[in-house]
Amino acid sequence: MARKVRKKLGEILVGDGVIVEDDITTSEAEARETGKRLGEVLVEKGHASEVQVSSAIARQAGMEFIDLTTAEGSAMVDLSLIGDDIVRKHCVIPLSNSDGDRLRLLVHDPMDLEMLDLLRFRLPQEFDLVVGVKSQMLDWIGEGGSAKLGAEAGPDSIDVTVDKSVDSSVDSSIDSSIDVDAGDSKIVRLVNELIVEAVRGRASDIHVEPREDRVELRYRVDGVCHVRQSLPKRNQSAILARLKLMAGVNISERRIPQDGRIKLPIDGDQIDFRVSTCPAYHGESVVLRVLRPDSVQIGLPSLGFEPDNLELFNKIIRRPNGIFLVTGPTGSGKTTTLYSALNVLNEPNRKIITAEDPVEYNFNGINQVQVRDAIGLTFPLILKAMLRQAPNVVLVGEIRDREVGDIAIQAALTGHLVFSTLHTNDAPSAITRLVDMGIKPFLVASSIQAIMAQRLIRVLCTKCKTIDENPDRRLLSLVNISEEEIGTGEIHQAVGCPACNGTGYKGRMAIFEMLVMNHEIRELAFERASIAKIREAAIRGGMRSLLGDGKMKILRGVTTPLEVARFAQIEGFDPSEIGAA
Repeated sequence: MARKVRKKLGEILVGDGVIVEDDITTSEAEARETGKRLGEVLVEKGHASEVQVSSAIARQAGMEFIDLTTAEGSAMVDLSLIGDDIVRKHCVIPLSNSDGDRLRLLVHDPMDLEMLDLLRFRLPQEFDLVVGVKSQMLDWIGEGGSAKLGAEAGPDSIDVTVDKSVDSSVDSSIDSSIDVDAGDSKIVRLVNELIVEAVRGRASDIHVEPREDRVELRYRVDGVCHVRQSLPKRNQSAILARLKLMAGVNISERRIPQDGRIKLPIDGDQIDFRVSTCPAYHGESVVLRVLRPDSVQIGLPSLGFEPDNLELFNKIIRRPNGIFLVTGPTGSGKTTTLYSALNVLNEPNRKIITAEDPVEYNFNGINQVQVRDAIGLTFPLILKAMLRQAPNVVLVGEIRDREVGDIAIQAALTGHLVFSTLHTNDAPSAITRLVDMGIKPFLVASSIQAIMAQRLIRVLCTKCKTIDENPDRRLLSLVNISEEEIGTGEIHQAVGCPACNGTGYKGRMAIFEMLVMNHEIRELAFERASIAKIREAAIRGGMRSLLGDGKMKILRGVTTPLEVARFAQIEGFDPSEIGAA
């Protein structure tokens, strides 16, 4: 089938009898000289009216035309459908008769691809275009919409905040001699907006992931990834280059992973971003980890400790020596817990030194050392140097091998309080993991004071949560809640509202499993006993499991049985059977 050739604007107007061929010839010449569009020149020279030109543009693009001066046209306008800042900045008007989930937007230039790309990024839903007259739209926004658009944008307007605060300091972490070409201003604005939006949306990570035909943008909020937008594939190189430039890494290097940092002021707070690039099949994947300074200063009670565990935790971190281990998978909040403990201990009469890879948060009064394997500044080297600095408290980012474990244990046995992390599923497993590394069992038994396993669970939104009148009995059985216990507490369910972006959850807290070493557990560690035996002894000694801690939060209406079941190491739990996302 032959491809249908789209008519030129001049041909359409000539066909309508609005202009003649000579008008087109002279107007096209003037348009080339001035850089203006043909339609603008025709209106300026009086050959055609704005309505005639806009109507022709609509037919040229195969779109509907609406005249806002008519009662029918003005009745369609509904500014509440999108943000005021978008209407004002891009000169677009939302129309009320939207089709399902798709929005209808009135625009004056459907060929402005840059504006359309920005709108696809800014708007949460897909949209269809309708053509209008620019002067009518400006008059309507300025007059008919004055009550809504006359005031300046509030503090939550991304456009105002980005332009004044982020854009002026976005390159503060890189060489000031590097200049961004003016032609890339669209990409600069786009990247700035996605960063600011993610921070305001409580995202912990920003994922920029190239696909075969698009660049997918995802935000991780409360531990769950949400697809925010699909960006045009043609902008992939520019977006990735901009992020790498901001992070201070090599833009031309695409073969190997790179790590960098960005520091930006957003809404009055100095936000750090840890940037990681990784080569992938369709292009480099970039992840920005959002490091909020207030996240480690929320106080120990806000972490999710039940009163008895909080009292125990406070006693352990004030002991003069020994090792305190926090275990759990990546992203379970181990670093936040240890930093919160250091924040409590950070007093002038204590010297605290940390060895971290990387240093995520900066603290006044604490000596923080970053591991740099490339120059030989490894965990063992830093630890040996630390002990010559006469510290009271030492934090080791992670015990990764026998050498680091041996030095940490020697530090604990020689009068230092040592904090560290380990990647194990539960607290009892940490003992066997250290022995498996090759550390002698008697050293493990004598040096460890306590081990705490933790997971992060989502907290129900307080504005929309409701009592679940008919909770899933299978779920309740999985989290060990009996029929009698349902009566003592109220099982709540997630609903969803604007405050929580429709998820039903807002924020996270931890569930804990606190194992405090006693004589029986030390004997079992020395004898290389199995994890099962160590767990039984720990429970006899008063340890409450992850499941038990989560159960208390369910009965208090803090979270749901499904959330606890997903993270509490329940054997036989299959989220697909319950319909979990």
